[in-house]
Amino acid sequence: MTIETGVFRRLTETKLIAVVTIDQVDQARRVCEALLDGGVHAMELTLRTPNALKSLRIVASEFPDMIVGAGTLVTPEQIDQVVDAGAQFGVSPGLNGAVLEAARERDLPFAPGIMTPSELDAALIHHRCRFMKFFPAESSGGLKHLESIVTPYAHLEPRFIPLGGVNRSNLEHYLRCRWVAAIGGSWIAARSLIENGDWNQIRTNAAAARELVNSIRA
Repeated sequence: MTIETGVFRRLTETKLIAVVTIDQVDQARRVCEALLDGGVHAMELTLRTPNALKSLRIVASEFPDMIVGAGTLVTPEQIDQVVDAGAQFGVSPGLNGAVLEAARERDLPFAPGIMTPSELDAALIHHRCRFMKFFPAESSGGLKHLESIVTPYAHLEPRFIPLGGVNRSNLEHYLRCRWVAAIGGSWIAARSLIENGDWNQIRTNAAAARELVNSIRA
């Protein structure tokens, strides 16, 4: 697995990743439509429900404009499952060498979860991962913590996707950090909104996040 991959470049360009949990397969299409209408073109679909893999297949096959990845990958077996379902990248909550090796064997771009200097060291040096998930971002100290642990490794230019407590109130704060490649948030398409079929609110949340990203770029 190379340090630079096309999908991580695309995620860095789009900046926004909606973290989505889908309980019913028929919700997958509506969520994608709402996110794309709002200007969010990347999704991490978590493997926390029985219908997650089926939903992943739908998104990957029917929505070519959506960069779709799989999250909550905690076993090597899940790597095969999500690659076969069409995932373009993978994310885990922690640092698991067996999962990283499985991702490397299947050529799946992967962002392991890190929170400590030791985890950052292992991911960056031993596993050669330049892109990592900073999780849980806010409860571990937010950007102040991230900037503290990254300093000794700054010359290696690691990049992070913060998740956990990232929302519309602190979104700009994270996006202006030089170490942040993109941000992930469940608030854009919250599970409760999906369960209630509130596609308009998901579209509104996506549009608001996209407008903020565009304003920062401008």
